[in-house]
Amino acid sequence: MEGSGYRVVFEKGGVYLHTSARKHQDPDSLIAGIIRVVEKDNDVLLYWAPVEEAGDATQILFSKKDASGGDPCTSEEEPTFDPGYEPDWAVISTVRPRLHHSEPARGAEPSSPRGQWAFSVSLGELKSIRRSKPGLSWAYLVLVTQAGGSLPALHFHRGGTRALLRVLSRYLLLASSPQDSRLYLVFPHDSSALSNSFHHLQLFDQDSSNVVSRFLQDPYSTTFSSFSRVTNFFRGALQPHPEGTPSPDLRPPPDDEPGFEVISCVELGPRPIVERAPPVTEEEWAQHVGPEGRLQQVPELKNRIFSGGLSPGLRHEAWKFLLGYLSWEGSTEEHKAHVRKKTDEYFRMKLQWKSVSPEQERRNSLLHGYRSLIERDVSRTDRTNKFYEGPENPGLGLLNDILLTYCMFHFDLGYVQGMSDLLSPILYVVQNEVDAFWCFCGFMELVHGNFEESQETMKRQLGQLLLLLKVLDQPLCDFLDSQDSGSLCFCFRWLLIWFKREFPFPDILRLWEVLWTGLPGPNLHLLVACAILDMERDTLMLSGFGSNEILKHINELTMKLSVEDVLTRAEALYRQLTACSELPHNVQEVLGLAPPAEPHSPSPVVSPLPLSPTRASPAPPPAADMVPQPDSSLEILPEEEDVADS
Repeated sequence: MEGSGYRVVFEKGGVYLHTSARKHQDPDSLIAGIIRVVEKDNDVLLYWAPVEEAGDATQILFSKKDASGGDPCTSEEEPTFDPGYEPDWAVISTVRPRLHHSEPARGAEPSSPRGQWAFSVSLGELKSIRRSKPGLSWAYLVLVTQAGGSLPALHFHRGGTRALLRVLSRYLLLASSPQDSRLYLVFPHDSSALSNSFHHLQLFDQDSSNVVSRFLQDPYSTTFSSFSRVTNFFRGALQPHPEGTPSPDLRPPPDDEPGFEVISCVELGPRPIVERAPPVTEEEWAQHVGPEGRLQQVPELKNRIFSGGLSPGLRHEAWKFLLGYLSWEGSTEEHKAHVRKKTDEYFRMKLQWKSVSPEQERRNSLLHGYRSLIERDVSRTDRTNKFYEGPENPGLGLLNDILLTYCMFHFDLGYVQGMSDLLSPILYVVQNEVDAFWCFCGFMELVHGNFEESQETMKRQLGQLLLLLKVLDQPLCDFLDSQDSGSLCFCFRWLLIWFKREFPFPDILRLWEVLWTGLPGPNLHLLVACAILDMERDTLMLSGFGSNEILKHINELTMKLSVEDVLTRAEALYRQLTACSELPHNVQEVLGLAPPAEPHSPSPVVSPLPLSPTRASPAPPPAADMVPQPDSSLEILPEEEDVADS
């Protein structure tokens, strides 16, 4: 939108002022309005006006207009509000900012009771921006000026805080306060002003002018000892060269400080075209078998499995290698000795629970609970598959025995709903109780964290998925966020049991053997999730789905996806990301391109908001969504609508 001498670069409706601190606002205490960012006369203004007053408000200066139309600087005290349900800045600020005299704004008559709240401020006058804490019905922002006053809190009932902050980052540098992760310190891009800001905040021990010079040349290493987080937009926030070309030295630094993270807005190149290869045949596998039965050229063989999968007749043998039951380097005789040893070990563990009498089990509530849960889940696992169909099917007995024996193998974890889904395809392919057990143990080594009670692994993976998706498709993330689906909880089942319920049974065999290669990186399953969302983005965004409709649509994808199409797209996404020279370090960690910053501690949930310089975890998904319930259907429930745009 452009007018005489000004251009609107951002506009968002549904932005309210709350003039009462009561938790349940009455209609008269809510003032609906529009927030805009406007470029005008070599300046950038942020202004808000009520909807009935939101005409040409570009002339509104930073002031709360007196209802009588006189000088806004009156001696009348602002009303004092009880902070009530949200103590920090949830209602109209009672701190009166420094006011400016100006001509009345067009479109906001001084006599209008709501027009008096309209305000406008130059971005250069901002000192800090405070975000609301998570868990509220909607998010709000409070803008504090250089003079120490604060503008009225802006409540975004329809979302939009992140979009506004992204627009502001084009003109300002936003950095998280070391003392308060919800407070962004505002710095101009101007070098002298930035130096002055550093001086007053005493962020550096060195001379401020020298610091600013180094900061603009290498913003990463310069801030290691000062800011706990830095937000850097490569093509807006910091321009190290006049021509705007990023310095070749702008690479993620060594992880001298484990908590440091750089989150960047990057531009990806074109997505490459990927073609899948045919499956590895038994003849091709035989060509890799050398003297004494040792496999040769294993990396090349793994790469072929990644590119094309395995032919059905080969899986019975190859899966034992992929799941770590047999060593890629072992000879035929070594494998036979290993199998004999593991067979004895398996039956010793099986005997432990088989020898428990009914009377003993009555006094062992843990074992009794495992047995009951396993029997119930097994009776509903893949019953449409001929291998498991029928009331007296021996395959069901093998599933039951293997899962109970796993409880003896892994006492701490035991059995958790969903494990039967992981075992079923393995037993179907291997068709041997002992081999299936040890292959299942190998699979559980990869995913056991998914079933831990703390759910930290699942939370971390959802955060990593969101991080990848934000780099790949920010508009889709914004849409999901606006529909209260930004936490991606509808992907929980995908990650928990590796898409077992999403693809037809034969496709799952192909998908898993590709994922087990560990190629091209450790988290290909996250890119598979990104690929599915990428395939469905137009349907989601153009259909006007709300959060419930999004969950319903995702659930209805079950058995309708093509594994080859998904794998092709996932590999293309990986190549597109790795071809980017400005890929943020935390994204490189997820893709296995860089060592993790904190290898000895579990990674926190990444909240990859490009503007957020922190790694603060978002509010965890509702317990009903995150904790597997004792129901093998694993239905995904709608999110509780408790956070609109935190």
